[in-house]
Parts: sequence; structure tokens; C-alpha cells
Amino acid sequence: MTVEAREERLRKSGDGAPARTWDGIPNYRILHRFNPAPSGRQPFPGDQRRVRTFMETAAKPAIVQYNDWRQVEVEPLETFTPTLPVSVVILSWQTPPETLARTLAALEGQTCPRERFEVVIVDDGSEPPLRPPPTPLDVKVVRQERRGFGLARARNTGARAAAHDVLLFLDSDILVERNWIAAHARWHHAVSDAVTVASYADVAMDGIDADTIRRRPGSLQELLSDHPKDPSWMEGFLAGTGDLTSRAHDPFSVLTGGNFGIGKGFYELVGGMDESFVRWGLEDTELGYRACVRGGLLVPVRDTFVCHLGRWGGNRDAERRSRILNLGKAAHRIAHPSIRRRQPGRIFAVPQYVVTIDGRRCPTDRIIGAVVNVLADRMCDDLVVRIEADADGDGERLARLRDEFGPDPRVRVAPERSALDEFPASPFHVTLPAHGFRGNPVRRLRAELGDAATASAALPDGTTVSITRAWALHRARRTGKSLADFGEARTISAGALKLAKRRDFAAPHEEADRPARWSRLRDRVLDVRSPSRAGSFVKWAAGAAWRKATGVWRRNR
Repeated sequence: MTVEAREERLRKSGDGAPARTWDGIPNYRILHRFNPAPSGRQPFPGDQRRVRTFMETAAKPAIVQYNDWRQVEVEPLETFTPTLPVSVVILSWQTPPETLARTLAALEGQTCPRERFEVVIVDDGSEPPLRPPPTPLDVKVVRQERRGFGLARARNTGARAAAHDVLLFLDSDILVERNWIAAHARWHHAVSDAVTVASYADVAMDGIDADTIRRRPGSLQELLSDHPKDPSWMEGFLAGTGDLTSRAHDPFSVLTGGNFGIGKGFYELVGGMDESFVRWGLEDTELGYRACVRGGLLVPVRDTFVCHLGRWGGNRDAERRSRILNLGKAAHRIAHPSIRRRQPGRIFAVPQYVVTIDGRRCPTDRIIGAVVNVLADRMCDDLVVRIEADADGDGERLARLRDEFGPDPRVRVAPERSALDEFPASPFHVTLPAHGFRGNPVRRLRAELGDAATASAALPDGTTVSITRAWALHRARRTGKSLADFGEARTISAGALKLAKRRDFAAPHEEADRPARWSRLRDRVLDVRSPSRAGSFVKWAAGAAWRKATGVWRRNR
């Protein structure tokens, strides 16, 4: 079978569901039965070949503890010269010519040689069509039809059109220092799954034109030193997380779409921007979330200067309203309490927990009881359950499990793909044997995990219970290293999980039989209306008592 034919077959797999994000790898799609309506975009040609190459030949994926980028060895910026070519993707819609001219003028003086980078300008349906100002840079313009607020789609369009393997995204009203490309690119030379973010200030640009920027004798920061400016909100976030080196699990919040860098292979691996975001706000945060969960290394670029044209104000109120309107969409995709509030009974596109129950070589009733036990806790119900069960000779085992749970969108019976392939963006992956637990074990496992990367417990019968963060699993898969190489691995005592006694653990239909027996006894008592029926009742009660007594005696022998 040819590569093209195999790719076409893979695209049609997964019940024919289209990809939720710009992702050419069906194995990495989020294909939930309860997924919201997809945006309908198509993966671009060569996705699978490119990502397959990235997965097989990437030489330097991050091998660090948590997000501690300080453990990566990079060449000093003063002596660094890019060897990998770079594509700078600039987004534009109705951008005034003088604004775009200033942005390009700042790029003309880069320390990175001009033959090492190109500029891709994405015109998001401007009227009249955008015509770039004269510049010695290698510039090409890609135009797309205007459909709403097209930031996410425009960035994907620019990434597709980019000829090089390092992508630097820039808005058309942002100016950068001479070392901006080199400051980002050196991290992408060292780590194949890095995401670099630079903080920027909002600066008033009165009296500054493209020629002034082009001919400045010193740095851009010196040129704008006496201009009014507002510091970036990112500074407070970076300070609170030790420049993203703490164990905080929301570094994705720092990603801003107007000024970040990422390898093209990793961008395609995580699925690119979600084009269903057609309003301003949170489309970049959602990309940052997926990059973090997939094990990306978020790096703050502190040794360059970036400024946004214009001080804080203007249309900020409209942007806040747009962000609020996007919160519902983002909550389905970002399984983090900073975006998604706990709402018992809700089903989300990306579940927070993926619970895999190992039901192989276990009685079917025990599997059913274990699934019901996990689903019953309303304090921890943002999850899906995967039942790994082997089929018996005539297939009745799997048929019964599908009859029990087939209509429930939270349950998968004998899934064909691994949990990490089916739910790559869910932050926690749990494995459980088909045991009974007093209360929901998922909640206890999460409490025991704390801020570690993984935690596990060995049960008395030799089975194992574990909970692991998805980013650690993805990194381990890419590098072949153990989970302990990326974060703390904790051991949980079996007693902390509170195993139920066997007789206290039954399938739901067995539990339902108990009240049914009392119902039958009540019906027989109410049916006694004559001496003959009273005799029948006594005979029936004596037989039931005898069967109960002999059964207890046999069990206690």
C-alpha cells in the first residue's frame, strides 16, 4: 500500500469523525463520542510524513524535570548563529501600511543573517488586499478568506506556507530587538519540543517611523526609553512561577499568540491552532495547554526586547467581552481549574481523567462493579473509563459489557487504541485493576499524587494502581526514558486506597437483587388470604430458610 493510500485510510478511521484540531495524525486526534461540532478544516498534505519524521528522527527532545528549562544546555546568545532556517509568520488584517513598515524595518536589522530566515505575511481577507511595503527581506504574502476573527486559522495558514522548520509568530503591530530571532532560535536548535515566549511592553510610538527604526544607532529599547509604556501582565506571572521553573502546572497561561516560537514538527504534532475559535481570546492559551500536556518545554525568552505599538487601552473592553464569550468553548478543551470550573454532572470534550480498568482475566461482574464505582462519585466525575477486557470463546463477555455501557458516552469497551493516543490532551491518566474500593479511588489517587509526575501503589494481590500526568507520559514516549527522569515518582501505600472487602463489592444487578428479595417476601405475605395460602407460605419460608442456612454452612466449612 502506498503512503498516500495509507494516509487516506487513516484519515477515514475513527468512525469517520474529522479532526478537532489541525492535526494530520489520526492516532493523536481527540475523537470523543461526545465531542462538540468540529470546525471542519482539513489536514494539509504531508502532515503524517512530517510528524512521523519528527517522531522518529528528532534528536533532542526535552529531558528535564518538570518545566525546568535551565537544565537545557544552549549556546550563549552573544556567540550563537542560527544554522536551522527560520520562518517568521506575521498576521495582518487591515494593518495600516506605516505599521507594517515599522514591523518589517525592525526585522531588517536582525543579527540572524537574512538568508537564514523568511517572512510569511498572512493577509486575513483585508480590503483592499495587502501589499507589503518595500523591504530587502525575503517576504511572501499568503491571503485567506475572511471568516470571523481568523487569528487561529491565519496562524495555521502561515505555518502551512512556511518553508522552514522553526516558526516564529509575530503580530503586525509588534516591534522586535535586533537579537529577537536568535534569542528564540537558539532554544529550538537545542530542544525539538520547545515553545518560546517573550514578554513585551505596550509602548506609545509617537514620532517613530520605519526609517527611524531602521537607522537607529543603538538598541530598540534605547530608542524608546523616553516613550510612555505599560509593562506586560506576563511579568507578574513569570515572577510567581520562577520564570516557569516551579512545579506549577499551568505554564501554558503565559503563551501569547503575537510573539512565540515553536518547531514546525511539534506545532503539527500538537495539532496547531484550533480554528473553531473565531473570536479574540484564549485560542493561544488553548494551544499552550495542548503543548504543555504533550510534554512541550515552555521557555521564557528574557534576553531580548519586544514592544507592542500603542499603550494599554483602546479596545480592551471589547477584547475582555470576547474572551468571556470564548470561555465556554475553552472550558471544553482546557481541563485545568484556571479555565474549567468543577461542575458535577457535566461532560466535556477533553476529560480531566482517563481511567483505564484492567479487566483481563477478571469476572465480568467485577468489571461492571469497578466501572460503576468509578462513575458514581459526583466529586470526581470529569472523566472517561476505558475497559480493557479480553473476549471469551463465544464473545458473550464483551457483548455483555457493551450492553451494560455501550450507550454511556463516558465508557469505552475494549478500545483499539491506547489511552494516550485516544485522549492525548487529558492531563491525568489512571490505571486500576477490577477491584472494589470504598469510595472513588480516582479522588484518592489525585490527592496522593500532589505535584509529583506519577504515583503508584502495589496491592496485596500483586496488581498495581497508578496515576500519571500526561506530559510525563508523552515525554517518556518520545525519548524512551522512564517517568522518573521527568519528575518525582511517588509510592502510595495500599492502605491509603481503602480496598473494599470482596463481599461488600458486587455488580449493580447483584446489589439490586437484595431489595428485590424483600419485595418478594412482602408480596408473599400480602398474598396470604386463606388457610391454604398460609400453608403454602409457611412451606416456602421454611424452604428459603433451609437453603440460606445450608449455604452459610457450606461457605464456612
